[in-house]
Amino acid sequence: MTKAEKVQYVIDELENLYPETPIPLDHTNEYTLLVAVLLSAQCTDVRVNKVTPSLFALANNPFDMIKLTTEEIKTIIRPCGLSPRKSKAIYDLSHILIEKYNGEVPADIDLLEELPGVGHKTASVVMSQAFEVPAFPVDTHIHRLMYRWNLTNGKNVTQTEKDAKRLFPKELWNKIHLQIIFYGREYSPARSPRKSIDYITMKIGRQTVIEEMKD
Repeated sequence: MTKAEKVQYVIDELENLYPETPIPLDHTNEYTLLVAVLLSAQCTDVRVNKVTPSLFALANNPFDMIKLTTEEIKTIIRPCGLSPRKSKAIYDLSHILIEKYNGEVPADIDLLEELPGVGHKTASVVMSQAFEVPAFPVDTHIHRLMYRWNLTNGKNVTQTEKDAKRLFPKELWNKIHLQIIFYGREYSPARSPRKSIDYITMKIGRQTVIEEMKD
């Protein structure tokens, strides 16, 4: 298969598997999505979704969030890990949103990246999932599968994002990045991928990866 044929194969198979792509993080508005994505750093979406209802019941907007102390926020979000840093980031970015953007989350990736605790991946997720602006946020699943499928050299997430954006049509970015995540979780885990399950990798994958996979 040529690389273009591999990409089309991935597109077709993922569309068959996941015609619908619900956003994994529960949220009610752009602000709650931003906070949820921030909390998901080094934490599973499942755990974030267990924690955020308690937080958002108290504050689902920056005006209510700054009424809490960082200590109160930290206590609620502790199960997500890195709670001292994350609680401060949530509190500080809420102040900035009020002071600079009238409490609204800016629909601009550069402005989002200026917010405390918001890196490029978090900003890309918000642009994609809150504002439907084409973006290709690269998490560990996408980084892993792009390498396994020999669609990137796997040196770093920056290169993986560039390769993903170059290979996949822009109009598919927002959907296919979620489809790849879903496939990675279900069929191609980080540890002990199996030949009998991970059929896309078996079809188009890097030979060295296939050789290391279990039956």
